[in-house]
Amino acid sequence: MNSKNGSLKERYQRDGFVKIEGLLSLDEVEQLKEEARQICAGRRGEVEGLEPLDEGVEPDDSIVARYLAIHFPHKLSPLVLDVVKHERIAAVLTQLVSPDVKCMQSMMFMKHAGKPGQAWHQDEFYIHTRDRSLCGVWIAMDPATRENGCLWIIPGSHQPGILWPMKPHESDEFDAGEVSYGWPFDEKKDAIPVEVDPGGVVFFNGYTLHCSHRNQTRQGFRRALVNHCMDARSWLPWRWDTRLAMKEDMRDIVMVAGKDPYEYKGTEDLNVPYVRPERPEDRPTA
Repeated sequence: MNSKNGSLKERYQRDGFVKIEGLLSLDEVEQLKEEARQICAGRRGEVEGLEPLDEGVEPDDSIVARYLAIHFPHKLSPLVLDVVKHERIAAVLTQLVSPDVKCMQSMMFMKHAGKPGQAWHQDEFYIHTRDRSLCGVWIAMDPATRENGCLWIIPGSHQPGILWPMKPHESDEFDAGEVSYGWPFDEKKDAIPVEVDPGGVVFFNGYTLHCSHRNQTRQGFRRALVNHCMDARSWLPWRWDTRLAMKEDMRDIVMVAGKDPYEYKGTEDLNVPYVRPERPEDRPTA
């Protein structure tokens, strides 16, 4: 995977992201969309914050449209778990991250018309690795465009190796998450939209500043499956919820490629699927 702008790894190291179209087939994307309907209907297991669906009702897109996102769908769905470990995605991760790759989180974004985006942030602010190896794997299930809220990225923003502070925002353009601030980049000049076709994947560094805006279309979705992966040789000091204790090395993981050097520690089942809050008042409390 080379181009006149450098190899895949060279571009990732320079820009903090790479986009590869067509890693998943359109058939695989359609299967993911149907799986989203089943997950949102509660047919794959319990999800915190999910509204119950009457027995016998066939889930359709109106059910999916209720939700902004669901975290940890791979805990419920063998299909999503297979995509987390997809051989074509794993092949890219072994070039960009390490021959040994583990995943600790999946998120299925629905983002129906009118739903908010996410304010500027860096993923490593929330998921700390010991070697700065975190990589977001953003898989488009619909055409991701400026109008429906595609990713925006500031190329090269990972290079300082600094995690910028976060604070609450007051914009209804974004969900309940906070916004990163204090960085030396010019959003208007430096940020670029990363539009992607269904089945395309964006890989981005955990220090790369990125955001997305509200879905401004009158109808339709901007669905995406987003997984977070890292070098399996690094420990993972992380917790997703303040109700959980911080782990020195969180072992609720899925191996994506290679070997697990810490297999002797075993694995844990700690993280539970939940609906992503849209507003600050929807956040879980301790």
